[in-house]
Parts: sequence; C-alpha cells; structure tokens
Amino acid sequence: MTGKNAAIEIQGVSFRYDERQILEDVNLTIDPYDSVCIVGPNGGGKTTLIKLIIGLLTPNTGSITIFGKRPEDAHRLIGYVPQFAQYDRQFPISVQEVVCMGRLGNSFTGRYSREDKQKTLDALGEVGLAGLQDRSFSALSGGQRQRVLIARALASGGKILILDEPTANIDRESETQFFDLLRELNKRMTILMVTHEIGFASSFFSRIACVNREVIIHPTSELTGRLIRDMYGGDLQMIRHDHRCSDEGHKHV
Repeated sequence: MTGKNAAIEIQGVSFRYDERQILEDVNLTIDPYDSVCIVGPNGGGKTTLIKLIIGLLTPNTGSITIFGKRPEDAHRLIGYVPQFAQYDRQFPISVQEVVCMGRLGNSFTGRYSREDKQKTLDALGEVGLAGLQDRSFSALSGGQRQRVLIARALASGGKILILDEPTANIDRESETQFFDLLRELNKRMTILMVTHEIGFASSFFSRIACVNREVIIHPTSELTGRLIRDMYGGDLQMIRHDHRCSDEGHKHV
C-alpha cells in the first residue's frame, strides 16, 4: 500500500545533526491498522525517526507523508505519547484537564467546548479510567498516568497512535494491562511504538523495525536471536516476556 492509502509513507529520508548522520536513506511503509515495534541501539535514531514522523523535525532529504499529507499538516491524525511526560507534582491539575490537552487546536476560542469535554470522558472510558476525571493526576499510579496520556492522545481523534518507550516506568501487572489495551486500540488505529522490550514484539506487533542509522524491517514471525544481533550490529542479551506467567515467563534467548 502506497501514497494516500498508507498510514505512514517514508521515502529516501536522511537526517543529520550538524555533521553527524543520524538516519540515512530510510524507506518504510506502514499500513492502516498495522502494529510496528521500533527497536535499536541507543543513539541509533529511534526518537529522531519519531520526531520526523510527527513533524517536530524536517528531513534533509526524502519525504514523509501521513495518509498522503505532510507531517505538519497531519497533526490531528496522530496521537503521540512521549517517552518522558514532565509535570510538577505540586501543580493541581486533574485527570480530565490533562486529557483535554489532546483537544487543543479544535476550538477557535481557546476554550474547551462541551464536545471536547465529552470526548475526554469517552477517551478515559476507553482506557479503563471512567470516573477518575476529577482525580489529581499526581495521585495516580504510574500505570494509570500512562493510561491518562494515552487517553490524551486518543482525545485528538487521530488514526495513528505513536508511543515512545511507554512501559519504561510501570510495573509488570500494569504492563500486561497496557498491552491488552493496545490490542483493543489496534482494531481501529495504527500503532507505532519505540521500545527496548524486544520480547514483546513477537506476541503483539506484526512487524519489527530496527533503527540503526538505516531501517531494517521484518515480520515478527521471523524474529530470531541471530536476526536481532545482525540488526543491532553486535551481541546483546534478549529477554522474552510471556504475560501469561510471572517470573517463569522471562526467558533468556
């Protein structure tokens, strides 16, 4: 699938900071309702690739389209959950106020409409947090805060959900619930996620893309230890997680 029919189309993209080449001749097509896991070594260009897709950076060469639109014209098509959500624990902001941020730009008055507020409640219900809209954001657990940030992304009404290291600071039980949620969301939207948890790729994502200056993409059914070493360019330890188990579900491969 190409052009306007593709959720994300990347053609011949290269990017550098000053004289340092970060990404080189990247070609990648992600279809609607696809689920793609982005992995790779630190400094390999994963976060840079995400910033290019959402329009925070502009490629030096090549092109990126989101359902046929340039990234800067496609903000409403993308819900983004960043790696680190900075917030002041002393700042009295409610759960609903955080989710309402996903509706910014939908009103010319700068105020949230009744529809905006209803959309936030719908999004909270979708992530399993119905009834918590008045709770202080800082009072939530790590897993609940992550769900609020996903609800904020959903409130925008986008067709693509992009997450950067979303499971970094949540416990195992919350992690299991998180992937159950992603499975449901993937039925109606494209999901692209950056992670170091390669073991999850084979159980949830349809494809895995390794970013290490270039991008190599494979179906997760082809995922092997040797393939991962080749993609990373060296030896590494991989831990496979099986959410049906507890500690017994972690295997070194």
